Amino acid sequence: MKILEVIQRSTDFLAKKGVESPRLQVELLLAHLLKMPRLQLYLSFERVLTSTELDSLRALVQRRGQREPLQYIVGSTSFCGLEIALNRHALIPRPETELLAERAWTFLQNKEQEPSALEIGTGSGCLAITLAHRVPQARVLATDISGPVLELAKQNAETHQVSNRIEFRQGDLFEAVPAGAQFDLIVSNPPYIPTARIETLEVEVREHEPRGALDGGKDGQDFYRHLAAEAAAYLRPEGCIMLELDDEGAPETRKNFLREKWVIESVAKDDHGHERILTARPAR
Repeated sequence: MKILEVIQRSTDFLAKKGVESPRLQVELLLAHLLKMPRLQLYLSFERVLTSTELDSLRALVQRRGQREPLQYIVGSTSFCGLEIALNRHALIPRPETELLAERAWTFLQNKEQEPSALEIGTGSGCLAITLAHRVPQARVLATDISGPVLELAKQNAETHQVSNRIEFRQGDLFEAVPAGAQFDLIVSNPPYIPTARIETLEVEVREHEPRGALDGGKDGQDFYRHLAAEAAAYLRPEGCIMLELDDEGAPETRKNFLREKWVIESVAKDDHGHERILTARPAR
């Protein structure tokens, strides 16, 4: 069977399974399998796949048809131009988190000497690694409650040759942070989906991504309340916190920080016009 025919048949299969952008998904799976750029497929439509290649592709397409996320099937995703390895222990990075990363590295680049950052809930390590990559003089402490996800983050840091500037520690919120430690920046993309709303999310999210990285408690604010109450003690005098927000919960998050006497410097919107990135400083 030729590549073009395989793409067409697999696209029809995924479309019937309700997969969004089915042809793109098939092309990405096939490019991954054949280890070639996706656009190279268009120059290879007449190539006949071997029986082994066909069997392997069928298995991948079947997994996608069961609504397993593409990023878990191929084992990686792109984040701020870096290829980040993924597995089901880690949340799949979203484009909105790239906006958080860009604001964070811009802030650190404006710091003199050796800026420091603390990431709470590092997951795959994509955010901490991007900061270390973009700001070579920065040092980052990255924490997560999950041991397996920290192993993945460490592997990603080694891949991108920044492991000498990122320290990974296991613990919930600030319990893994050394007593008395202070940072120029605290950054986090915490779990922020209200518990009841998780069941309304796409199958790919609710059945495949780690629940602990999604569930923000009854109102989605559990982690924000902790951050608002505890983070100020870990910031240097000119330091700030930057957080990704749930677009629906953003007003309540602002209230939580104002209640704890933070000064909110900005709430940036994403490409869809939703409030997405909060930047705040403690009231000194």
